[in-house]
Formats: sequence, C-alpha cells, structure tokens
Amino acid sequence: MKQTLQLKVSQQLTLTPQLQQSIKLLQMSTLDLQTEVERFLLDNPLLERGDEAPQGEAPDAAAQEPEAPAESRDESSGDDGDRGAEAGELSDWGSGGRRGDGDDELDPMLNVPCPISLREHLLAQLGEVALPTRDQAIVQLLIEELDDDGYLSQTLDDIASHLPLELEIETDELMIGLRLLQQFDPPGVGARSLPEALALQLQRLDPDEPQRELALAIVRDHLTLLGNRDYTRLKKQLSVDDAALRAAQALIARLNPRPTAGFGASDTQYVIPDVSVRKRKGRWVATLNGGAVPRLRVNQMYARLLAENRGGNGEMSSRLQEAKWLVKNIQQRFDTILKVAEAIVERQQSFFEHGEVAMRPLILRDIADELGLHESTVSRVTTQKYLLCPRGLFELKYFFGSALETDSGGECSATAIKAHIRSLIDAESPSKPLSDSALVEALSKQGIQVARRTIAKYREAMQIPPVNQRKTL
Repeated sequence: MKQTLQLKVSQQLTLTPQLQQSIKLLQMSTLDLQTEVERFLLDNPLLERGDEAPQGEAPDAAAQEPEAPAESRDESSGDDGDRGAEAGELSDWGSGGRRGDGDDELDPMLNVPCPISLREHLLAQLGEVALPTRDQAIVQLLIEELDDDGYLSQTLDDIASHLPLELEIETDELMIGLRLLQQFDPPGVGARSLPEALALQLQRLDPDEPQRELALAIVRDHLTLLGNRDYTRLKKQLSVDDAALRAAQALIARLNPRPTAGFGASDTQYVIPDVSVRKRKGRWVATLNGGAVPRLRVNQMYARLLAENRGGNGEMSSRLQEAKWLVKNIQQRFDTILKVAEAIVERQQSFFEHGEVAMRPLILRDIADELGLHESTVSRVTTQKYLLCPRGLFELKYFFGSALETDSGGECSATAIKAHIRSLIDAESPSKPLSDSALVEALSKQGIQVARRTIAKYREAMQIPPVNQRKTL
C-alpha cells in the first residue's frame, strides 16, 4: 500500500488550564471555594492574603516609631523595670510556665464538646447495672445490632443463628437481654417495630396520664387506622367518643417514632450568603457579601525578584502565573455572581416587596440572553449560591420557575401557585380539608387555571399530605 500525505482542516474546542480553573471555581459553593483557596495558599508561596502585610514591609506604622530618649528610659527604670520583669515572669507562668510553649500545650479543640454516640450512651447505662459477664455480653451484642434509629432490625432467631455454636446462646437469653435493653434511655430503644417503639414510650409515662391506656391500645392494634385517619372505625372498635379519641391522638403525637434521632447527628453545615439584598431609594438592590470574597494577591517581593531575574527558575515562574490566574478567576467569579444576582433582583422586585405570591416566572434563558451568557454558565452561578434578604436566605435557583397562564392572559409562576396552595391549606377546616379538586376550583376563582395532577405534584413537592391524612377530629 502506497503511503501518502493528506492535509485535513478541522475545528476543535480546547479548554485552556485558565478556563478550566474558571469553570471549576464558578460552580463551587462558597465553603468549597474557601477550602480551595486555603489549599492554594499552602501550595503556592507567591500567593498571600490581601489583609496581610507584604513580606519585606513593616506591618504597621507603630513598628517604625522612634525609641524613647535615653533620659526618659533612665527615669523610668527602677521600680517600673522590676514590675516589667515580674510581669514577664507572670506571663510565662500563665502560659504554661515556659516561654513560647503556651500555644503548643493549649489545644483549643479540647474545649469543644464531643458528641456522645448511641453506643457509648447505652454502654454507659449497661455499666451501671450489676449483671453477670455473660448477660452483659448479650446486652452489648444487642446494642451493636441496633440501627441509627434505635431499632433492632434483625429478629432474635436470626441473631442467634449467626452466633458461634460453642457459645450456646438461646433465643430466650436474647429475649431477656432485649427486655433489659428496652428499659434504657431514651425510651423506645431496642424496639423491633414502630408500634413496639411507641408502646415502650407510653409505658414510661405516668399511669395517671389521661387516655394512656387508650393510646396503648391504638398503637398496639389500630395504628394503621389512625394513620389513615379512619376515625369512624376507630371509635366503633374501641367504643370511645370524639373527646377521648382526640386526647389519645394528641398523646401519640407527642411520641418519637425515631427514639434515638438525637444521637449521632451529622455536623451542622453552615451556609454563607454570596449576595445580600437591601432596599435603597424605593428599589431592591443586590450587593456582594464582602465576607464571602477571599482577599488574595500576588506576593510583590517575589514577583519583583522574578521580573529582575528573567529566564531564571521556571518552576517559580509557573507558580507566579498560577497565582495571577487564581486571583483573576476569583474576581471574575464574584463579578459574574453579582451580575446574575442583580438581573434576578431586578426582575423579582415584587417578590422582595410582597412575598412568594408575587413571584414572576423566570427561566435561565431570560437571564442568559440579558447578560450575554450561556445557560450553562447561569446554571453554575445559581447552584449552591445564596442570597440573603429580609425575607430569609434563598438559593439563587429558587427564583426560577415555569409559567402558567391565567384567565386574564397573564402568567403566574410555579412558586406563586405553590404559595397560593399553601395559604389555602393553612386556612382549611381541620375536620373538612380541601381535596385536590377543591383546590383546583379555589384557584380557578382567583383566575389561575391548574390541572388536578399539577396540584398533586406541587403539594407533594411541598411535602403536604393528601386530604385523607390531613383530616382531624
């Protein structure tokens, strides 16, 4: 086969390292951005915080003040000098008795309380009970089998079948250990089902608690009827009136279906707003949150040395370019966030003035066309970026929603429709809640035409139960 040379022209999209970094920083949340900035500060010596004094310069003017005259120093010597020495000794003593060792010996994390896990809490109670070693081991085994909600997910027969035969542990021994475990705090721990967990909590209450026995009968045998709000059958099977059933239902509502929900909680995730909105001269205006913007700059001393020594260290030159890119891309990130936020606030003036019912329909393309950006860029900007206003803290994506036509020929956003649905449900009669069809009719009277399936979808999105589960006595 004869070899030939061919010339081919084609187009290819190439993302430069700077553009890749810009896209990565844009889609980060503020907390992730702070973590990334800390990593760059540790890796790149040419990068420093803007609020720090540059290397080679005095940190403040106080460091350059002239010394006091010799005469004044002589006059102030004597007792004052002794007091200074004593103060120095006291300072050393207060910091651990050794100069410079105070920071190493004092760990601030030691003052942070460590949360107690469910296992540690139960084992501490087990240690206060006088039991033979074998019985303590059985209860400890059952503690290890509990799930995060405090339930025993496996049956006692299954647990016994997985134990070594040489231990000779029978199901009856496991049952005795389980009964002991169910006496520990919090009430309901060690239950094998929801009815058992609620019953264990009711048994801990005062026997004189009104309708305690009725509540026990309901959770043991009629919990499904209570969950379906079938009050007619409940009253018939239990032979009680409305007042007694209402009191028992209120008592059951005080119980915790997840007995150990307070243990092993995940760490709190804090949200830092990127933009704040305030009213100025009758208009709502968006401004950047200065506390969320990292203040970075290139170390001028190193940059000057590299400029004077051209063609020198290639590694340091690349680090210099990397630092410049990072500073520029972070500035570009917050400029883009501010532009998008300003456009959103300008279009949603009615929301900041009147609330959710006045939210206007808005899609990503509207903001993209107005600012000359791509929709994907607007999507990155509005994801995990937050806006703080007098009405609360909102993600920027919250202000986008589809539009539905009204009878007057206008448009209503999905957020406004959800607000209308919630207001109607909040005002409904507890004994006669509104069905989805009734909500459709109520909205149509306000000029909003919505299908019943749309009402159901919005109601489920707001985690509002259906009509049969909202009914009360």
